[in-house]
Amino acid sequence: MAMTSTAARHPQPGDAYRPRRVLMCRPDYFAVSYEINPWMHTGVPVDRRLAIRQWESIVRTYEALGHTVEFVEPVLGLPDMVFVANAGLVVGGCVYRARFRYRQRQGEEAPYTVWFRRHFDHVVRATEVNEGEGDFAVVGDTVFAGYGFRTDLAAHDELRAQLHVPVVSLRLVDPRFYHLDTALAVLRDDHVAYFPGAFDAASRAVLAERFPDAVLVDEHDAEAFGCNAMSDGHHVVVSAQATGFVESLRAAGYDPVPLDTSELRKAGGSVKCCTLELRENDHE
Repeated sequence: MAMTSTAARHPQPGDAYRPRRVLMCRPDYFAVSYEINPWMHTGVPVDRRLAIRQWESIVRTYEALGHTVEFVEPVLGLPDMVFVANAGLVVGGCVYRARFRYRQRQGEEAPYTVWFRRHFDHVVRATEVNEGEGDFAVVGDTVFAGYGFRTDLAAHDELRAQLHVPVVSLRLVDPRFYHLDTALAVLRDDHVAYFPGAFDAASRAVLAERFPDAVLVDEHDAEAFGCNAMSDGHHVVVSAQATGFVESLRAAGYDPVPLDTSELRKAGGSVKCCTLELRENDHE
């Protein structure tokens, strides 16, 4: 689907659409130079120019949909900085910083912290291992928090105490879906999509109870990073390869915007991984 056809259709009164403010990082140094998730293979060639074009397409899409995009400068030697969602969680103008599990990404903490401190008054230094919006999904006034691979369960308690938000823990059990944002997408403040196979039985029960009308994503579309989508309540920017999920979104009343993120997926990320939402208050 061409972006121009979707961007030209504005939400109708009563839609859940609202403009977002997001942070992104250009993949000038993008590479797969190490392996820290099942999608990364150092022997598979990476086309950085294609990755940049795909990233630029996400930026243009957001801007065409009325969102504000801000940028943090990439740093040589930090090839995963493009996945800025992992830098932290911003709620009510307060930042809970990431503390990365793998040493290969720990160097990202300093440049992200500099940016956060320039733009926010309240920046919390995490003492527990967490990877920001990679494992924290804000649904209404509640944070659904993943653990099991890249974020420790103790970080959920720290987040609850530091940002004073309700936190619901969800255990991830499939290493292919090592972050929550690879298995669950927030569509509206009261609606989500998710791949059930990524969660343990107790977490599936929580999701089924909380979101009985959730859009369920099948394994094929989950492997295509369909859940790694960004929604403004009306439009859903999503991996073009998740074709079944795109049709399910349309059937559920959303306006999907499919984009090719095939090169970015070689490092285990897609649309949402490239996007950190900057929530200034309870209405953003």
